[in-house]
Amino acid sequence: MSQLKAIIGLGNPGADYEATRHNAGAWLVHAVARAAGGELRPERKFLGRHARVRLDGRELHLLEPTTFMNRSGGSVAALCQFFKLAPDELLVAHDELDMPPGTARYKTGGGHGGHNGLRDIIRALGNDKSFHRLRIGIGHPGEARQVTHYVLGRPGKAERGAIDAAIDECLATLPQAVDGDWAKAMNRLHSFKG
Repeated sequence: MSQLKAIIGLGNPGADYEATRHNAGAWLVHAVARAAGGELRPERKFLGRHARVRLDGRELHLLEPTTFMNRSGGSVAALCQFFKLAPDELLVAHDELDMPPGTARYKTGGGHGGHNGLRDIIRALGNDKSFHRLRIGIGHPGEARQVTHYVLGRPGKAERGAIDAAIDECLATLPQAVDGDWAKAMNRLHSFKG
C-alpha cells in the first residue's frame, strides 16, 4: 500500500460558499492545516491554496483548489505534475450526499458517483480513478431536484456540529491513513457516529 503524500479538500471559492455543505472537504483540509500548525496560502501554479505540513512525522501537501468545484481537476493535476505525485498517493476529501451528517468513510478508487469535483479530477488524471477518497456525510434533501440548492446551502447548527465531529474523527485516523494502514483507519472511522 502506498503512503499518502497529499490531501486535497474540495469546495467552492469565496465567502458566499465557505460555510456551505459543498465545502465539507475544504473544511477538512483547513482542520488538518490547523492541527499541523500550517497555513494554506494562495499558490497560483496550483490554482488553489497550498501548504506543506508534517503530520505524525510525515511530510504532506495540503491543497484546496480555488477553482469552482467542477474545475477541481486542473488544480489537482498541477500539484501532481509539479511534485511528481501518483494518483494513489492522493486523498481527496469531499461532501457526500448519501451519508448522514456525523459520518465519514474512506474509499479507494471507484467512480465519481455524480460528484462534479470527483468527475473533473478523474478526467484531469487521465481517467485514473485509483486515488483515495474521504467522504464526509452531509445528508440528502430527499429529492434529486433539491440537491443543488441543498449542497450550496448552509447546514443548521446541530448538523454543522455533527459534520465537525466527523471531521475531528477523520483527523484522529489520518496518521494511519497517511501510513497506508487503511484497515486500521477504516475500522475506527467507519464505526464513528457523530
